[in-house]
Amino acid sequence: MIRINLLPHREGKRRERRQQFYTLSGMMIALGAAIWLLVHMVNSAAVDSQTARNGIFETQIAELDKEISDIKSLREQIDRLVARKRVIETLQSNRAETVHLFNELPARVPSGVYLVSIQQTNDKITLKGFAQSNARVSYLMSSLDASPFLERPELKESKAQELNGRRVYSFEVNFYIEHSAPDSEQATEAAAPPAQKG
Repeated sequence: MIRINLLPHREGKRRERRQQFYTLSGMMIALGAAIWLLVHMVNSAAVDSQTARNGIFETQIAELDKEISDIKSLREQIDRLVARKRVIETLQSNRAETVHLFNELPARVPSGVYLVSIQQTNDKITLKGFAQSNARVSYLMSSLDASPFLERPELKESKAQELNGRRVYSFEVNFYIEHSAPDSEQATEAAAPPAQKG
């Protein structure tokens, strides 16, 4: 028996194609959503990883900043200690100046010269006294100039006057203490006794 399909076959094919289109469209949408979700997850993981790294970097930077601050405070302490050390070294090198001065003066002051006062202002020493003649004052200046411990003698004043019925010359002499290195000071100390004997 012959069967006749009364349904239009073209309409059936259209329906099948439409069904295939919807199916493929749904699959493409699902695939696109899956790809977007995967990319989003990868990006989120990368952002989280970078955020974690940034947190580690920030922690390390904070630690380095603290260490830098500690180093700065240590440098300031070192600078203060170095300044104190320099002051102590200066005091240490200058503490024997008075001893040197009083050891040196008797060897440098010639006979016929009498000292009335000795005044020190920082490195400047001022001698005031009387001399029997201007030649004695000149000899005092030369003797002070020859000292390795004293320097730059300057005659401030020398004038004749009567003292106890005798003619004398009152004078004022300025000179300076020479600051030398410790080795030079030791050499000066070693050279001082022979100068006293002379």
